Amino acid sequence: MSVTAAQGFTAAGVTAGLKDSGNPDIALVVNEGPSAAAAAVFTSNRCQANPVLWSKEAIKGGSARAVILNSGGANCYTGAEGFATTHRTAELVAELIGSGAVDVQVCSTGLIGRLLDEDKLMAGVRSAVDALDAGGGDAAATAIMTTDHVSKQSVREGDGWRVGGMAKGAGMLAPALATMLVVITTDVDLPAETLDEALRAATSRTFDRLDSDGCQSTNDTVLLMASGASGVTPDADAFTARLTEVCGDLAMQLLADAEGADHEIAITTVNAATEADALSVGREVARSNLFKTAIFGKDPNWGRILASVGTSDARFDPQNLDVAVNGVWVCRDSGVGESIDLVDLEPRHVTVTIDLKSGDASATVWTNDLTHAYVHENSAYST
Repeated sequence: MSVTAAQGFTAAGVTAGLKDSGNPDIALVVNEGPSAAAAAVFTSNRCQANPVLWSKEAIKGGSARAVILNSGGANCYTGAEGFATTHRTAELVAELIGSGAVDVQVCSTGLIGRLLDEDKLMAGVRSAVDALDAGGGDAAATAIMTTDHVSKQSVREGDGWRVGGMAKGAGMLAPALATMLVVITTDVDLPAETLDEALRAATSRTFDRLDSDGCQSTNDTVLLMASGASGVTPDADAFTARLTEVCGDLAMQLLADAEGADHEIAITTVNAATEADALSVGREVARSNLFKTAIFGKDPNWGRILASVGTSDARFDPQNLDVAVNGVWVCRDSGVGESIDLVDLEPRHVTVTIDLKSGDASATVWTNDLTHAYVHENSAYST
C-alpha cells in the first residue's frame, strides 16, 4: 500500500502510452486532508528539469494536495514548451481534484531532451484521477518505474499514525539525492516547518549517502505530504526517526536494484576527526571505478581503497591507516595485514571498514560494483 498506508491518501497508476513498452507510466497521489502540509528536497544539480523548476516554486508555500508523476520522459531541456507542459499538467490535476495548481507537485523521469506527448499525458492524468483509490499505492509505485526491476515501497508505524513511501531509481545514484523520485505520505498533524526539518534530517543520512555511480540526476525529488487525518501530533524526534527508517529502507531498495550490480557495498569510515571527514573518505572510495571493478572481480585489492582515501580532504596520517574487507583486516598501519585469501567476496553484501585513527566520528556510504551489465544497460539506454 505504501503511499496509501497512511490515512487521508488515494493513489493511482495508469498507462498513458508514454512508454514504448506499454507499461504503466502515470502515477497520481492525492492528499484528501484535512491538512495539506508538505515539504520537499530536490537535486542540487544546477541543470534541472522543468518539473523540478515548477515544484521548487510551488512547494515554497508549504503545502501540496497532490503529486503527479510520469515515467517515459524526463521533460528536461525541452524549452519553454516543456515547461508549459508541466504547468498545464499541474493545472489539469488541480481542476480535476478541486485545488489550485500551486498545490500540485509534478515529477518526471526518463530520457532528457525529448518533449512529452501532451495529448497522451493529459489523457493519462484524467485516467489517473478516475482511478484514484485508497488501495492504489501499489499501482502508483509500479507506474513510476523506468529501468527498475521491481517497485520500491516502505511503511512504518508510530503510535496511532503511519509513514509510507514509494521510490523509483536504479542508476545515477549519487549524493545530493539520486536519479530517483520519492513520494512519502503520513497522516500526522505537523506543520510544514517541522516536516521540512524532519525530511532534510532523514535524507541527509539516507538518500544523500547513496553513491551508485557518481552521476547526479536532473530530476531528483523527495516529497513529503502530511494529511493530518490521524489527528495525532507526534514528538518531532519520534516522527523524524520513523521517517528516517522509511527513507533508509527505500534507499537500500534502490541500491539493491542498481543497474547491473552484483554486489552492494557498505563503506564505513571510523575514528575520523569529523563526520564530514568520514563522509569525504567514503565517497571517494565509492566513486573509484578501480575499486568497484575489483569488487566485481572478487578481488579484495585494498591498495585501491587506500589510493582513494588519499584523494579525500579528510585529516589522517597516511602511514597509519587500517582497512577491513568483509571483516578481514587486510591492511594494518598502512601495510600488509591479514591474508586477502581470507576475504570471501562471493556474497552479494560487502562491507569495507576504513579506520582513520584521527577522532571518534564515523559515517557509512553505500555503493555497488561496476559490472559488464551496467555498461551494457547504460550504453543502450536511448534505444
